[in-house]
Amino acid sequence: MGYAAVLLASLSGVAIAADKPAPSPTKAEDQKAAGDETNLAPLPADKSIKQTAVIGGKSVNYTATVGTIPVKGKDGKLIGEVVFTAYTMTGVHRPVTFAFNGGPGAASVYLNLGAIGPKTVRFGAEGDSPSDPAVLHDNANSWLDFTDLVFIDPIGTGFSRTREDDDKTKKDFFSSDADIHYLSRVVYDWLVKNERLTDRKYLVGESYGGYRVPRLAYYLQTKMGVGISGITMVSPYLDPPAIGEDDALSPLPWMINLPAMAAGHFEREGKTLDEATMAPVEQYVRTQYVQDFLAGPRDKEATDRLSAKVAELTGLDPTFVRRMNGRVDIGTYLREIRRDQGLIGSVYDSNYTQYDPFPASADAQYEDPLLTTLIAPTTSAMVDFVTRQVGWKIDAPYEALSFEVNREWDRDNSDSPVSDLRKAIAIDPKMTVNIVHGWDDLSCPYMTSRLILAQMPSFGVADRVKLHMYPGGHMFYARASSGAMLRKDIMASYQQQAQ
Repeated sequence: MGYAAVLLASLSGVAIAADKPAPSPTKAEDQKAAGDETNLAPLPADKSIKQTAVIGGKSVNYTATVGTIPVKGKDGKLIGEVVFTAYTMTGVHRPVTFAFNGGPGAASVYLNLGAIGPKTVRFGAEGDSPSDPAVLHDNANSWLDFTDLVFIDPIGTGFSRTREDDDKTKKDFFSSDADIHYLSRVVYDWLVKNERLTDRKYLVGESYGGYRVPRLAYYLQTKMGVGISGITMVSPYLDPPAIGEDDALSPLPWMINLPAMAAGHFEREGKTLDEATMAPVEQYVRTQYVQDFLAGPRDKEATDRLSAKVAELTGLDPTFVRRMNGRVDIGTYLREIRRDQGLIGSVYDSNYTQYDPFPASADAQYEDPLLTTLIAPTTSAMVDFVTRQVGWKIDAPYEALSFEVNREWDRDNSDSPVSDLRKAIAIDPKMTVNIVHGWDDLSCPYMTSRLILAQMPSFGVADRVKLHMYPGGHMFYARASSGAMLRKDIMASYQQQAQ
């Protein structure tokens, strides 16, 4: 399996509790497994508190709300409950942005407490540790001063829960189409509940959330009657078939991965990552690289040339790269770039490292360095915020990353979010679209988006879909400077719509 944007692909079998170990199954849980949800304790009523944060250099007063949106089946029966966290400010017709993370199986805590919410907890930067105090502080890079924010946790993530047995849950929630249908209704119901249908509405999604939001936008436009003013795709999983290294014939996956590998190497050398630095790499993978790759290993001259260039761009030993015919897969790259130091890099940011627990093993025996360090700070900070600060009391585990959801997901990649993106843009000439990436990300490499945009029509306006690049990896916003650049670019996009 290649390194796709399935957020949980590198993890398995880890239980995520809220603030205490998971208890033994109760009678109600035993009945739940049998499909009887009638004894589940009701979720708390929506709860709000007033808070203040310094954002963009100014003090911002806002209301934080934790609450639920019921999900009903065609017969009107309650089949699930989606928990949201909303940050709102008083004002006439403020924009509202709905945020989704990916996985599938990830709660929205990463965008919330890592990227755009008014409070943040440290995670995802080199040197961060799971045992660091999970204390929230003001997020200077939040978007709250220019848009209200609603963070949605899909069923099976966060505190959101199903009311059905396993088979019905998988059918109604754990597939790409079902996911879009019920989450669109959640967005609609929140807007109706809060009387916000006449305000400008935006979507933001990270990773598999970037797969979600183009499809959500089109479904909301055409099926729910809700126009979307703009979408932001953060490190998006846009073209599943193009990502991965299983197809030995196609050069496309290797073309997509090599620039991100080069970006990691350039950063280790102290070079500035920008368009000028990366343009020659992109030009190479579009031209000479493809020609030499398709010539095949039997063409010694072509393979020698390709291997030498790949070694130069990645910083790997030329003899080692030639032995692999220039085809360096992601897992090998991440383990070899610092083998002499006993360190391994993360697929989400090759320059985020940890020690290899089994450096002498022929096979990799470790979980992803970055992904594993995110669980403790994000879970502890979010549960403390919800249960202690807001006072939304619940006796249930918090699923920051649900391995069960990821395992049960119906991975039908026959549809394409790019098709829905094209259709949504064609319908609404005023819609703004931003795709944002970190240069170092190997889980959802930026080159995928670059190649996709090169194939899209202009829709009558140049740069209808804007691509922004920042130093860092999948969660580039963990770097304060990159988060500040993201805020600036997206704020400009929202202000453009307000004119």
